[in-house]
Amino acid sequence: MDLEEAEEFRERCTQCAAVSWGLTDEGKYYCTSCHNVTERSKEVISTEAIPNTKIQAINRGLKRKRKLEKGWDWYVCEGFQHILYQQAEALKTLGVGPELKNEVLHNFWKRYLQKSKQAYCKNPVYTSRRKATVLEDNSSHSEWDSEPELLSDFSCFSFVESGTESQPDVHTRKPFPINKASQSETASVCSGSLDGVEYSLRKQKGVVKMTMPRTLAFCSLSLLWRRETITLSDLLRFVEEDHIPYINAFQHFPEEMKLYGRDKGIFAIESWPDYEDIYKKMIEVATFLDLPRFPDITEDCYLHPDILCMKYLMEVNLPDEMHSFTCQVVKMAGIGEVDFLTFDPVAKMAKTVKYDVQAVAVIVIVLKLLFLLDDNLEWSLSTIAEKHNEENKEDKPWFDFRKWYQVMKKSFDEKKQKWEEARAKFVWKSEKPLYHSAIDRSVAYKRREMVVNLQKQFSTLVDSTPTGEKKNPSSFQFNWTEEDTGRTCFHGHSLQGILTKKGQSLTTKNSLYWLSTQKFCKSYCKHVTTYEESNFSLSYQFILNLFSFLLRIKTSFLHEEVSLIEKRLFKTKYSKTKKKSSRSRKVRK
Repeated sequence: MDLEEAEEFRERCTQCAAVSWGLTDEGKYYCTSCHNVTERSKEVISTEAIPNTKIQAINRGLKRKRKLEKGWDWYVCEGFQHILYQQAEALKTLGVGPELKNEVLHNFWKRYLQKSKQAYCKNPVYTSRRKATVLEDNSSHSEWDSEPELLSDFSCFSFVESGTESQPDVHTRKPFPINKASQSETASVCSGSLDGVEYSLRKQKGVVKMTMPRTLAFCSLSLLWRRETITLSDLLRFVEEDHIPYINAFQHFPEEMKLYGRDKGIFAIESWPDYEDIYKKMIEVATFLDLPRFPDITEDCYLHPDILCMKYLMEVNLPDEMHSFTCQVVKMAGIGEVDFLTFDPVAKMAKTVKYDVQAVAVIVIVLKLLFLLDDNLEWSLSTIAEKHNEENKEDKPWFDFRKWYQVMKKSFDEKKQKWEEARAKFVWKSEKPLYHSAIDRSVAYKRREMVVNLQKQFSTLVDSTPTGEKKNPSSFQFNWTEEDTGRTCFHGHSLQGILTKKGQSLTTKNSLYWLSTQKFCKSYCKHVTTYEESNFSLSYQFILNLFSFLLRIKTSFLHEEVSLIEKRLFKTKYSKTKKKSSRSRKVRK
């Protein structure tokens, strides 16, 4: 940019009528008031000293450079489509079937584009010039005007055409053609995309605006439709471990898709995805798309609480015998029914079950039924189990809650410390520099290069070892085996020490139970209940903290789920408290 060299250009700006010009790196004039870029460029005054051959060679090089620097004309929705494609590919490498990308996610995205009037409709919300191109090029296809069929329109093109999955050609992944930069259309210097500024300011009532967190909502809905073995907490953990593109996902854009200015606020994100936020966005997206009832969650499905409870019992090193108790709680609370578990966005109160949170909440309730978790009974039962195991070393060991707590506390603290260190060391800055306008591009790249050099020098000075390779994805964060001599595996331990025979059946020695929530909040509250750690026993706090870490959720969120299941399980207790409160009100009157 050189303002002095642009002083000779005295024409008024077509946008704001100002006469204040600057020069871009490409030699074109732009208005310093409104940033409008013209097609006029500064002419070379004298070329006598330069041979013609050199002029032609330099001209050809400049053309190639300018073509690359200016890039393609692209819209924000195309950027999100590219990110969804990369996320679907990542899920495929994690073991998810190709149908999720080619059939389910593609159809959801196609429906979103039509519902938000960005494509597959007569009047897309783009500039008239580009809109005419889209309609003209696709006037023969009935798909543009018709309602996209839900998960049945498999004949239409997917994110990639058959036989070209391995090719990174972006053209095969677009719902409408991407035009190369032309003289008739000039992108704003405020964003690399054609509609970056407009998109960031757009507030259309009734339309769900696409954001980075909503890409994960689309992926989670697709996984739920396919009934895959990846829960929402697993999905967010894989994002955290960089197995699924999310933070700085724009780095995977083709070189020709320039991203700067307002695009930065749309695609660059500097916060980890939150479980509650993505859960709400799933319901929001499904309702906006008018999706039909999802496939039934039956007993043989991975998302059924009976199966998920088994998985989390193994994860936290609890006895296998506890699974029969979790199954009984699921049955008594009625949370294993197909209608309860199956997501139906069309229903009056559209809500999907938090499958993973619900499963661990059931385990917490079972632990309360068996051990009470009042910082008293669990330790008394542990003393009895410890004494029995010492006297009967050859028999099947009784489950010792104190010993389990010690083993889990150590493993949990080590795992949490590593997780906190990894988060603290995480570099949010992308390898591809971001800048506010095309004018700042060279400065941004120089700064990024300087930062990288300083980091290398600093790491050499402190003799820091380079970060290890990305660990392989796994459904389990804790692994327990009988062969591991360093840590006790409690999977095969017996619950005989906490059970007593009553006739032909076994019942728990503990006959008491305390409710996690005595009184629920009113309907106008945003939350169901509150959680104050100081009001609960240390054992209960540890159990909640352990499971909350596994799922990467807030402790209060799990406590709320425990309370809701207890409400279904102990209806009589809650009805009694309601009667007592109503009587006290009458007395006051």
